[in-house]
Amino acid sequence: MKHALQTAATSLALIVIVALGLRLAFAWNQERKLPADIRSVVPFLNETGNIAFSLARGVGFSSPFRGDSGPTAWLTPVYPLMVAGIFKLFGIQTVGSFFAAVFLNILFSSATCIPIFQIGKRIGGIGVAAGAAWLWALFPNAIIIPFEWIWDTSLSALLAAILLWATLKLADSGRVRDWCGYGLLWGFSLMTDPALGALFPFLLIWAGWRARAPGRVRFREPLLAAGIAVLCCVPWTIRNYAVFHRFVPLRSNFAFELFLGNNSNFDDQARDSWRVITQRDEIAHYIHIGETPFMEEKWRQAMRFIRSHPRLELKLCARRFVAVWAGFDDPVKTFRETDSTLIQFLLVLNVLAGLATLAGIVFLYRSRNPAAFPVAVFPIVFPAVYYITHANLRYRHPIDPIVVLLCAIAVHSLIRPSRWRRAA
Repeated sequence: MKHALQTAATSLALIVIVALGLRLAFAWNQERKLPADIRSVVPFLNETGNIAFSLARGVGFSSPFRGDSGPTAWLTPVYPLMVAGIFKLFGIQTVGSFFAAVFLNILFSSATCIPIFQIGKRIGGIGVAAGAAWLWALFPNAIIIPFEWIWDTSLSALLAAILLWATLKLADSGRVRDWCGYGLLWGFSLMTDPALGALFPFLLIWAGWRARAPGRVRFREPLLAAGIAVLCCVPWTIRNYAVFHRFVPLRSNFAFELFLGNNSNFDDQARDSWRVITQRDEIAHYIHIGETPFMEEKWRQAMRFIRSHPRLELKLCARRFVAVWAGFDDPVKTFRETDSTLIQFLLVLNVLAGLATLAGIVFLYRSRNPAAFPVAVFPIVFPAVYYITHANLRYRHPIDPIVVLLCAIAVHSLIRPSRWRRAA
């Protein structure tokens, strides 16, 4: 019986099935609460859904806010094209399309158990592997987000986990074919979620260093992988230059994201003399003047605010740091004032996950585990852009697979420190 329980607890197939079942059960429970007309339209009223709407109608990659505002590079093309394909198969903004998009997100999220398990097994053995995969299967963020957001978030989490897994495996390989595949994987990831690109140089350099031959550092293979990744992005960059007559390598909206977190709304003294900035007004302004002038204007406004409010900017960065890891920029106040037990639970859970992530990083470095650097890069580097723009728990989700992995490492190191296995 003990052997059967251990086998079940470490069964990757069982973990994936449970993860899939929990996500499907949550989606089924939630969708019953929404009228059909809301399910078919509201989930797609975002930039992804609007661009997919334009693609499905044959208008092209355009109009992120539904109003006919012309071509856009607000998002990279992979996920909007997926949603557009769903529209083609199941109808534009139908209940069937909503179910198909949610089911696709659920598949991405459930499949993330696989690379998490393999990474954990490589770093710390079967105990860490199973613990991390079970944590992901049960992690509330990973259960809720595939239903709540028709966005690339769940796919990005899967890709982030695969990228770490591939990086660890690549460190053992000297084959050119493997490095080419690594470059292709990065190219696809960048065209899905450019934010993952912040990790690219760190992981690539580490893989090249670890794969070095005796007395010789590898340069050719990492450069080849980097070149392939860049080449994957070139067609999209050429399209952007042809449309906007300027260099837009991946996405165009960074200036607006920076402006959203750095504007006069956050200055108490300015609120009396300036109008309150609203999303509705900004979207209307974007549609009126077009994407390129709009982004140039937002860049100037955001930089002017940052330069003129250095102390406030430090406070805002600190608040955004807390928001990334707790879900709210004032978690104590939110916990006290909310009447939602679910919000309180998620807040406490994510704070504990953040602390466990730090503990996992510390333990990896103290044990001198070779994988410490590439694992730590994810929670340290990836969220940095959100500390200077604007923060949301959803924005952290692409690295949540590594967060739960580090949580499992922290727990395992406390429960069975003598059984910790250092592995390359």
